[in-house]
Amino acid sequence: MEHTYRLVISCPDRVGIVAKVSNFLSTYNGWITEASHHSDNQAGWFFMRHEIKASSIPFGLDQFRTAFEPIAREFDMSWHVADSARPKKVVLMCSKESHCVADLLHRWHSGELNVDIAAVISNHEDLRRMVEWHEIPYHCIPVSKENKAEAFAEIEGLFHTYEADVIVLARYMQILPAELCEKYAGKVINIHHSFLPSFAGARPYHQAYSRGVKLIGATCHYVTQDLDEGPIIEQDVIRISHSDTIEDMVRLGKDVEKNVLARGLRAHVEDRVITYENKTVVFD
Repeated sequence: MEHTYRLVISCPDRVGIVAKVSNFLSTYNGWITEASHHSDNQAGWFFMRHEIKASSIPFGLDQFRTAFEPIAREFDMSWHVADSARPKKVVLMCSKESHCVADLLHRWHSGELNVDIAAVISNHEDLRRMVEWHEIPYHCIPVSKENKAEAFAEIEGLFHTYEADVIVLARYMQILPAELCEKYAGKVINIHHSFLPSFAGARPYHQAYSRGVKLIGATCHYVTQDLDEGPIIEQDVIRISHSDTIEDMVRLGKDVEKNVLARGLRAHVEDRVITYENKTVVFD
């Protein structure tokens, strides 16, 4: 994987943004390996993501930020620059279902997913052996009505201890407190079946089967205080028929869930996602 800097920008749309950024990079001999732009005409907002060969720039990220800051002020930019050589620290959260966690662990173990999985947190013991086989710390913190505040205070402490850049709810079947959602806004990713809000609650595939649906799918999104209504990162569907049983639907649904979650996480850790309002721009 080539060592690059990822420059990500959003700002009010106007003439000259691309030229100004390109001229800045050219001044320092910056070699652009990937460039993506999008303009939202209704919102009047502009989005940009550039990947630059790190070896072509004569200084590190701190100096890059200092040099770029005057341009950011001029165009009223929200922006950041990230180093591809520093994998983001990920904390996975799960309950009893293993398909999403197992898939992400496999992609990490095989080198397909360039992240640092710092720990796994669960409210059950079921997946401990699988996680610890990968030599990753596993923390079981049961959550009940009686201990919810204490449990999530402990969980928040682990987020801080592991310096988590992103938290992935890989079928974690507890609702995060509103204050935790706010504190880690844009850093918590969730996966759920795409039936919502049609088949909310328990046993969604059983509900869908009884209605004779023809498509099932999954949605990967950022977690907000509004349950399952955060900005969407990735979605996919698969067609089913009258001949599929509930068991078939669960199996196919799990396949879609794990693939959508992996794609959504990859987009996030590669700095390809920009959120605005309650939407996202996701650059390929």
